[in-house]
Amino acid sequence: MQHLDRQVIENALAWCQQGRPFWLCTVLATFGSSPREPGSWMVVNKAGEAIGSLSGGCVEEDFLQRVKEGAFERPVTVIRYGDPDDVQGANVTLPCGGILEVLIERLPATQATEAHLTTLLATLDGQQPLVRHVDLPSGRVGFHEDASLGPRVYREQVQGESERIYLRVAPARRLIIAGISAITAPCAAFAVTLGFEVIVCDPDATACAQFSVPGALVKAQLPSQYIASGACHGATAVVALTHDPRIDDLAMMEAVRTPAFYIGVMGSQRTSTARAERLIRSGGLTQAQVKRLHMPIGLALGSKTPAEIALAVMADIVRVQHGKAVDEL
Repeated sequence: MQHLDRQVIENALAWCQQGRPFWLCTVLATFGSSPREPGSWMVVNKAGEAIGSLSGGCVEEDFLQRVKEGAFERPVTVIRYGDPDDVQGANVTLPCGGILEVLIERLPATQATEAHLTTLLATLDGQQPLVRHVDLPSGRVGFHEDASLGPRVYREQVQGESERIYLRVAPARRLIIAGISAITAPCAAFAVTLGFEVIVCDPDATACAQFSVPGALVKAQLPSQYIASGACHGATAVVALTHDPRIDDLAMMEAVRTPAFYIGVMGSQRTSTARAERLIRSGGLTQAQVKRLHMPIGLALGSKTPAEIALAVMADIVRVQHGKAVDEL
């Protein structure tokens, strides 16, 4: 499974190259319950083809119908679905009772649009994180580099009454799993479901040939070698799940030299303490590097089975990704 954001932009680029204009829709804000977070994308063409989503289906159905009827021909439109005070969106009631604010951009099939989408695609593939900005009401777009943390969507007033919307674009979330064990398959499956690009590495070619999780890429090589090849960016999580120091320790030694946002290794508290001492003594890591490691890995859910342990691991990754401290849960 490709990361959904990448699917959206990849299809938009293909339509642009075919000379077909399209509408790029972005969730700007949600009020109350909503199935999609700010920054989520959907792209639609005149034929009614759509990739991505904005809600559970009610918003998409209304939007596609309006596009077929010739609506949203301006460069930029902002609509609040489920808001009785917004004439354009009042006729749609979200089942969850919330309000969804959406940015709708009509983008022509031009060289400038193609270049813009190519930059977006390169960013999702792991290049420099960018902030995309859209000026209202002109629809002018641009980028600037910004690797700082913050909300995916924010806005500000510029030049008097004009407003600019900023959209953070970062590489697709990636999970590198070091080693194949009983935990690996459920962990990979959870990650694929959550939209991660999943790569499983193990030096055992037979184990790799037998491993099968739809959407996960399997590489028959030492995880440390793959990690050292430049496979990690700022949206990467690395987890070691084998209990084999020859795999786990080497993976951790390489991972701490990368910008990965989460690095974790499985083991008990006693095993983790021994590993920390070993990584400093024999691996040459500093105290600061060892502190980056989540060990024991995962949230303390009382997990016992492989699936429960995998759930605890992925829950902890999501927690860190969203900047939540354990005592905030």
